[in-house]
Amino acid sequence: MIFCAFERMIAMRYLRSRRRDGFVSIIAGFSLIGIALGVATLIIVMSVMNGFRAELLNRILGLNGHIGISAALDRGLEDFDKIAKNIQNIPGVSRVTPIIEGQAMATVRGEAAGVLIRGIRAKDLKKHKILVDNIENGSVNNLYKGGAAIVGTRFAARYGLQIGDAFSLVAPTGRQTAFGTLPRIKRFFVAATFEIGMFEYDSRFIYIPLNTARKFFNYQPGTVSTLEVMLNDPDEIAAKSLAIKKVSDIQLRLLDWQNANSGFFNAIQVERNVMFLILTLIIVVAAFNIISGLIMLVKDKGRDIAILRTIGATKGAVTRVFLLSGMSVGLIGTATGSVIGLVFALNIETIRQLIEKLSGSEIFAAEIYFLSKLPAKVDAGEVAMVIALALGLSFLATIYPAWRAAKLDPVMALRYE
Repeated sequence: MIFCAFERMIAMRYLRSRRRDGFVSIIAGFSLIGIALGVATLIIVMSVMNGFRAELLNRILGLNGHIGISAALDRGLEDFDKIAKNIQNIPGVSRVTPIIEGQAMATVRGEAAGVLIRGIRAKDLKKHKILVDNIENGSVNNLYKGGAAIVGTRFAARYGLQIGDAFSLVAPTGRQTAFGTLPRIKRFFVAATFEIGMFEYDSRFIYIPLNTARKFFNYQPGTVSTLEVMLNDPDEIAAKSLAIKKVSDIQLRLLDWQNANSGFFNAIQVERNVMFLILTLIIVVAAFNIISGLIMLVKDKGRDIAILRTIGATKGAVTRVFLLSGMSVGLIGTATGSVIGLVFALNIETIRQLIEKLSGSEIFAAEIYFLSKLPAKVDAGEVAMVIALALGLSFLATIYPAWRAAKLDPVMALRYE
């Protein structure tokens, strides 16, 4: 072993509190607590940020697709089944879904709100796993009854809608008549409700049959607004976009998920990096406490060090004694912080609900944070990096005090004893 039994015994004795040098042990205790808090906080924050990104990515891409294809000009996409078939034959493309998408205004009992309407065929809807698997009430099969619609649970809850209840949708463009432009209004009933877990989708998205959406938004027969392309690997959008343009006979406009949501995901990444740097300062401060505590310990134990040197202890042995003293604080603090951080991160939603129940206040509003539950995704690589960072800083903090202890001259230390 690097440290012999004699060195381990001396190091542990120096860390134990005594009446004369108890203040040094108190500093070591605060250093341990600081490192534990820093490691735990880093693991928790990084896990929550990873969870946010993963949950948002899964929901945004699961509902919207990886690449959106529309006509180059502002008109419907014609002959879309042929284009979809050509794109479906590209290796790496898992699904192509024709939809008609547009904004409208929903009115219920005199209240109104902006919503996003999506028209989709029955066979395509059943392939939409993230939607079908999250139906709360009703059935997707009811969508293709006359005037049926599937709405989010938050939309239904906001207006007190149940299965079978009616609401109206107002199209963005009116109908030209001899008396001027009149709004186009169509009445729908709730066929089913879904809950994706993302506030924006659960409160604004409404699904209706494709033919109904075509008439509602006044599209030409046999056209759609968009083809949604799902890939096996979302990171291959550049290569697949190029392949889509090659197999297409007409000019298309492509919008991939990275460009559509670049500002959103870049903001999460920047926030994640900044939080990592800020919270690392907790560990740095704790490492400085280790330095100050060891320097005081070296000064306090000058006579003991001199005696050790005179009875045969080498400079290396003295160095290892103080390295072990400082590293013990860092190691115990890191281990404690890792356990606390992992337990907290793996049970963060339960802890959030408990805190909200005890405090009586909402600390995670879905309207602000987009998600209805607080997510956390523990990354083993990042946890290892945090542990390595804490241990590395703890080791660096012990080098100078240990060097000072080894350089102590026994003669000078014992001159006035």
